[in-house]
Amino acid sequence: MLELGGTPDTAATGELIKDTTEATFMADVVDLSQEIPVIVDFWAPWCGPCKTLGPALEAAVQKAKGAVRMVKVNVDENQTIAGQLRIQSIPTVYAFWKGQPVDGFQGAVPGSEIEEFVKRVAELGGGADADGGLAEAIEAAEEMLAQGAAVDAAQTFAAILGEEPQNAAAYGGLVRAHLAMDDLDQAEAILNGAPAEISHAPELEAAAAALALARQAENAGPEAELRARVEADPDDHQARFDLAQSLHAKGDVQEAVNELLELFRRDREWNEGAAKAQLFTIFDALKPQDPIVLAGRRKLSSMIFA
Repeated sequence: MLELGGTPDTAATGELIKDTTEATFMADVVDLSQEIPVIVDFWAPWCGPCKTLGPALEAAVQKAKGAVRMVKVNVDENQTIAGQLRIQSIPTVYAFWKGQPVDGFQGAVPGSEIEEFVKRVAELGGGADADGGLAEAIEAAEEMLAQGAAVDAAQTFAAILGEEPQNAAAYGGLVRAHLAMDDLDQAEAILNGAPAEISHAPELEAAAAALALARQAENAGPEAELRARVEADPDDHQARFDLAQSLHAKGDVQEAVNELLELFRRDREWNEGAAKAQLFTIFDALKPQDPIVLAGRRKLSSMIFA
């Protein structure tokens, strides 16, 4: 049995809930959410509904016993953050996980919905009271997959789902196992058949990203030709984007990320932000603590928040 989440001492120190500023937002939210889900409450002193929602949200976070953190942003005092995240009305609540907003809502909602929201967010990181009975089986299946035993991994993930049909980690693992077997159609069928309750879980989104990249690899262009086009015209954004896809298809993930970052630097709005979207797809498909992800997210964030 694994013991996940925070401790009573953490709650006692007041670290579960804090106010943030533009100077500390990156550390308090983006960086912290790499390790634990962070709920961000955008509010203002003059906002009537905020006075009801805030305390209810804090109570639900306290009840989660360390499985999630809460950060409060006074939009009057931190207008840059509100503008960057396109906060158009308050109260607005976002949940951040692995540096990105993954869930949220606007306006006052019933207490039962608040508690369900906090519970759902807490489960992204495992949850304070998560049952670790299947954790070892998932870990074993992941090890099989890492070692190339995709068939055995798929069987193990399927067995876990037999015990817990809404286990997002097992669903995501089963999809990735079929991708490893080059059975993209079956991987897509499994992904599409996931229960709606977990369809937006990080494990399923990671599997969806991996599937999207695998589909792209089927149609990747010739690297040498695309590289020659980029060298001949560094502002040929389509060629650079296609080159990144070609590089990723052959396993040069770092080089693919480098090309996409360069494309974003040159024109972040090109093709409706395609470079940023592709970067997020690559990051989502990798392990959250992968050095490529950590370095890539830092570089992208520095460009976005510059």
